[in-house]
Amino acid sequence: MSGDELSRLFATQLSEQLRSGSVSPLEVMDATISRIEAVNPKINALPTLCLGRAREQARAMTEQRASTELKGPLWGLPLAVKDYNDLGGVATTYGSPLFADNIARHSDATIAKLQASGAIPVGKSNVPEWAGAHTFNPVFGHTLNPWNSAVSAGGSSGGSGAALAAGMVPLATGNDLGGSLRVPASFNGVVGLRPGPGRVPRGA
Repeated sequence: MSGDELSRLFATQLSEQLRSGSVSPLEVMDATISRIEAVNPKINALPTLCLGRAREQARAMTEQRASTELKGPLWGLPLAVKDYNDLGGVATTYGSPLFADNIARHSDATIAKLQASGAIPVGKSNVPEWAGAHTFNPVFGHTLNPWNSAVSAGGSSGGSGAALAAGMVPLATGNDLGGSLRVPASFNGVVGLRPGPGRVPRGA
């Protein structure tokens, strides 16, 4: 499949292709990187990227040729991590200048579990400073809605919603107390799943 075709697949479809061996994690990652490089400068959904290490992880997965039973449920799927979650070795800014240089020592429980399931983080998705319904902050600026740059991408998971809608990643994290998943999902035309409080681990 071409890179454009891979970028248009839903996460479930892409996972089927990966697990069957029709495509490799490296092929998927190369398509993801190409899409991010083409689209992200226009909408600023993923201001912090770690594409080099993501590609190396995808290469290692491809070379390991793990059997199906050893592949986690998210094996080989690129993932955007909301900038309120810690991803080890990458900045967690919360959209605030106070934390612009805050490098997470390790992934928090949410992201560590996704990584253990086989997902490959490609970077951090943009957020409002501390929270809010419109994704803008003084560190990285605005995230634009990929359907119409004149309207909001919502928030606070606006970077994740916009990245998904633009086909840059098949999966992205978010969190929601007052609509921070539901608002950007509706604004960007994607699905946002909000489990009940305490269902998903967050701490170290």
